[in-house]
Amino acid sequence: MSQKAATPSRERRIKRLCVRLGLHLMTAQKPDKNVLAHGGYMLRDAQTMKIVFGDKDYLFSADIDEIEDYLDTLG
Repeated sequence: MSQKAATPSRERRIKRLCVRLGLHLMTAQKPDKNVLAHGGYMLRDAQTMKIVFGDKDYLFSADIDEIEDYLDTLG
């Protein structure tokens, strides 16, 4: 699913889950061609500010489904 196909309510629900898990959901503000083709999201640890998911090969490489799947493994 592309970033445009992600509904705002789905993003809000994921952001709430991230807060409970001590993470920040980050979205690409100026996506490059890689991000536009696949991705647009990253997860960052709220305390250390280190990227924990979505930076494989390039920044914001995870799509919304991958973020959701990753969070499911944590929660």
